Amino acid sequence: MSTRHSDKELIMARKYIPKELVAFGKEVLVHAGMPGDRAETIANILVEGDLLGHNTHGLKLLPAYVKEIQANRMPLSGEPTIISDTGSAILMDGNYLPGPWLVSQALDHCFSRLKNQATVTVVIKRSHHIASLGSYLKRITDHGFVGIILSSDPNHASVAPFGSYVPRYSPNPIAAGIPTNGDPILIDMSVSSTANGVVAKYLEEGKLLPNVWLLNNKGEATNDPKQFFTNPSGSILPLGGQDLGYKGFGLGVLIEALTSALGGYGRADKPTQWGGAVYIQVINPEAFSGLDSFKKETTFFADSCRSSDPIPQGKGVVMPGYYELRSWERQFVEGVQLSDLIVESLQNVAVQFGVGLPTEIA
Repeated sequence: MSTRHSDKELIMARKYIPKELVAFGKEVLVHAGMPGDRAETIANILVEGDLLGHNTHGLKLLPAYVKEIQANRMPLSGEPTIISDTGSAILMDGNYLPGPWLVSQALDHCFSRLKNQATVTVVIKRSHHIASLGSYLKRITDHGFVGIILSSDPNHASVAPFGSYVPRYSPNPIAAGIPTNGDPILIDMSVSSTANGVVAKYLEEGKLLPNVWLLNNKGEATNDPKQFFTNPSGSILPLGGQDLGYKGFGLGVLIEALTSALGGYGRADKPTQWGGAVYIQVINPEAFSGLDSFKKETTFFADSCRSSDPIPQGKGVVMPGYYELRSWERQFVEGVQLSDLIVESLQNVAVQFGVGLPTEIA
């Protein structure tokens, strides 16, 4: 998933020092009642999303998380329940605790066990929203591990199965981190034509979507985000669209199986709140060919792709995660860019708790 900003978006953006945004997010959550360590973890994951350029899944989510806390739908205390643990496979009931904190805890379990296990898989049922899946990847690849993260929301349906226009499942993102001798390969994408947050973003900005990614509630293809928010609602096409959407649908089915079905809690249980079913697998290459051999191959493959001849008038091949990493590096130094709409929503929650928004970088 690449991250590009239009000139108009850059002009409208305001810049803030990353660590000050983390401190702000933590302070808001603490004022909402969240313990400090959990608040800091959540704030770090949200700002990481912004640094990577995933603004729909960065601090923009903070006001929504606060609302969930205030509605008693995101518990402030408690621990996940370990339902089963075989050493290399763990099933947790997240009890709707904050998703970024739960995923961080799950990764800690994985890292501590990979000294003795080739791979560790954690499935979390009844997690709350886990923010941007890409926000967790570099932590995995920095350890020299391969990571796969999948997520679905059993309470939400916005994507139509291929051949229908009636929404039946969520966009079901998939993320993977792959170490190389250079930049890690970072894959983070929905298996739908676009994500819910992207449709909402275009609606907020009064823009049409760049391509025909939606179906209205009559089954007609459209790029008008208003057609998604009707009653009854429109739907998002699977990845591949009207022609090849059966491929995206197949991936969506797989993710439903590995998240909700393996977790033993999903759409059949008719959940009534925003949440997530999560699948996390971390693989230690040392248990197979060895990390050096692994990175030799992944580096060769990445170099081979990048060095291939570009299409006419094209810019050449960019490996997944390139734009996100360059965004992270630039914004970490120059400041995180937040749109006026996001800043306004953060100002509202800041006023609510008497917290000061960080000073904008000139």
